[in-house]
Parts: sequence; structure tokens; C-alpha cells
Amino acid sequence: MEFDLGLQAVAIMFAIAVVIGLVAQFLGRPGTRWAGLLAGGAGFFGGLFVSEVMFAGATEEEIQPVIDGLAFDEAMLGGILVGFVVMLLTRYVAHGAPFGGARTA
Repeated sequence: MEFDLGLQAVAIMFAIAVVIGLVAQFLGRPGTRWAGLLAGGAGFFGGLFVSEVMFAGATEEEIQPVIDGLAFDEAMLGGILVGFVVMLLTRYVAHGAPFGGARTA
């Protein structure tokens, strides 16, 4: 497998991951003090996975926009989805409910 990402694409994914991490940390009550870092990291790798593995065979005419080798829309969607799932998991493991509610037995 060969990645064709440039420095600008990695910087864009890093910026997306930072935003995902900040939202995860400050939306409601975080599951742990590392919730933002976990969700941001998961969003970074989830976005790269979607862009470089799932849409690796697509041409630039099929997916737009492609910025420095990064399928931008697909990477952002993959990062947000994976980051959100990790955010929910950290909150569930730490508190029993995703947004501060009580766990029912």
C-alpha cells in the first residue's frame, strides 16, 4: 500500500482531529481528562483510513475535493464518525452513560 499524502493533507487532518478533540472534551461532561485526546487521535486515524484505504482506488473525478492526495469530504466524515464513537465509548466506560445520565441496571 502506498500513501500519497502531502504535508498539507496531513496538516488538514491534524486540524480536523484538533477540532474533534476539542468538541469531545468540552461537549457535556468528558468521560476522562484524556477524552479529547482519545477522540481526536481516533478521528485522525479514522479520517486517514477512510481517505487512504476505503477510497484509495477512486479517481479525482469520482471524489471531489481532493487536497494534496486527501479525499477531504470522506476523510472529514470518517474522522467525525470514528471520533464520535470513541467519545461515546469513553463516556460510557467512565460514567455509564454518554452524556451524564444515570446508568439503568
